[in-house]
Amino acid sequence: MIKRYLEKLILEDLKGKMVFIAGPRQVGKTTLALNIGEKFFPDRYLYLNWDNREDRKIMLNGFFRADKELLIFDEIHKYKNWKNYLKGVYDKYKTKFKILITGSARLDIYRRGGDSLLGRYYYYRLHPFSLKELSAGDSVEEFIPLKELEFLDFNKKNRELFDTLFYFGGFPEMIVQQTQKALRRWHNERVDRVIKEDIRDIENVRDLSALQTLVELLPDKVGSLFSLNSLREDLGVAYKTIALWVAILEKFYYHFRIYPFQMKKIKSLKKEPKLYLWDWSEIKDEGAKFENMVASHLLKFCYFLFDMEGYKANLYYLRDIEKREVDFLVAIDGKPWFCVEVKSTFKNIPNSLRYFGEKLKIPFIYEVVKEKNIDYIKDNIRIISADKFLTAFV
Repeated sequence: MIKRYLEKLILEDLKGKMVFIAGPRQVGKTTLALNIGEKFFPDRYLYLNWDNREDRKIMLNGFFRADKELLIFDEIHKYKNWKNYLKGVYDKYKTKFKILITGSARLDIYRRGGDSLLGRYYYYRLHPFSLKELSAGDSVEEFIPLKELEFLDFNKKNRELFDTLFYFGGFPEMIVQQTQKALRRWHNERVDRVIKEDIRDIENVRDLSALQTLVELLPDKVGSLFSLNSLREDLGVAYKTIALWVAILEKFYYHFRIYPFQMKKIKSLKKEPKLYLWDWSEIKDEGAKFENMVASHLLKFCYFLFDMEGYKANLYYLRDIEKREVDFLVAIDGKPWFCVEVKSTFKNIPNSLRYFGEKLKIPFIYEVVKEKNIDYIKDNIRIISADKFLTAFV
């Protein structure tokens, strides 16, 4: 069993408030919660799943065994009044029980104004495995924003882990099985469950077959500018409908979108996002898959800095009206930290990388390549192999 990177952090936060763990289906939320219960609260934790009838009765009755110390509520967000329910449980039992909540839908969408749970919980987003997590487990160091990234030396293990992640994605089941047959079957089953179970249970979507068609189209959109109008035409539905469907899939962690960085120094695009999948193993084009894999590592890093350290870390891309573009920019409080251009092989340094680096005064600039054993600096730009670059992140 590989230790997850959030285990120790969640255990520490449980001492003060409720802890929410959200993330994609089958990313390991329930396993993580149960491992915490079994390791640190043996015979003193109670696991309750909203989808189980008997567990649901216990939840609604609100009476929990006095010999328990940790309460784990799974998929509680499917209950219409889950927020008020948790508020009542926490206010009544906060000195008696530690409370851990897991769910596949975006529990954080309720963190806006008027949140009745405000001040009562910490929130974490559990991501698929990254190269660093597979290599180092739950060993998480403190990151210092705006400082230079620190990389591990090249080694055979990390290259093998990179290849495994590239072909099979970062979801636990595929990390274990590692066969193309299992991967194909897992893709079909996961998408089917997300649409026909998770989304159907919560969202009012009448045409689930059209939503499934949309899911089949999205892998081909990865890495390019994402147009809702183009999808609307492909599916023959209204703009509001396609916008709603894309938002629902994002809420259930099927994909994520990143937006262009806005700054007065550059004439940037204002609205058009780029789309990436939480499970990059679905993508057939190897260049797009590689870009998506790097994007997922960077997003995980930004979410970790926000959820754990409280830094306002965000992932963007760079593109101006003259169509100069750089794949990724990580910024803290709106201040550029480092940018990344992703290439399968190194041929030259793109002019756009130099341009944005100078124009925005970006402290650290990287061209990340899939080729092995590359790491050198040219014109203040570091060209580095992905299996080394990705060791800098959580």
